Amino acid sequence: MKRTDERVGGFGGRLRQLREQRGVTLRQIAGATNIPVAQLEALERDDIRRVPGGIFLRAIVRAYAQEVGVDPEPIVRDLIASFPEDATGISHASAVDYEKATTPRRGLPGVVVITVVVLLLLVAGLSWLRTTMGW
Repeated sequence: MKRTDERVGGFGGRLRQLREQRGVTLRQIAGATNIPVAQLEALERDDIRRVPGGIFLRAIVRAYAQEVGVDPEPIVRDLIASFPEDATGISHASAVDYEKATTPRRGLPGVVVITVVVLLLLVAGLSWLRTTMGW
């Protein structure tokens, strides 16, 4: 998700500015962290959809900040403020889906049990009729 920010160049622009002020290249960061240059470039363009999300995005930003020589925690907080859904990995919709998926379903097991009992009674009744009536 691309997003613009009122501040200079958005989140990615601020990262690029920090990196350039310290004279570090993207290739140096990529070499030290094993993060592909293409993902680092996407991060600096605020093209977050080209970078793995959630915990991976935070780890990439943390590694980037460390290689540039700045405290990663304020940078990660800035990331979360700039891209809350991408940085946390949980959008409102996915949180609702998670809650639905983890909430036990109450009606279905009862229906299954009743159906199985009815079928067993039907089979037992038919067996009894067959033996007593000689079918």
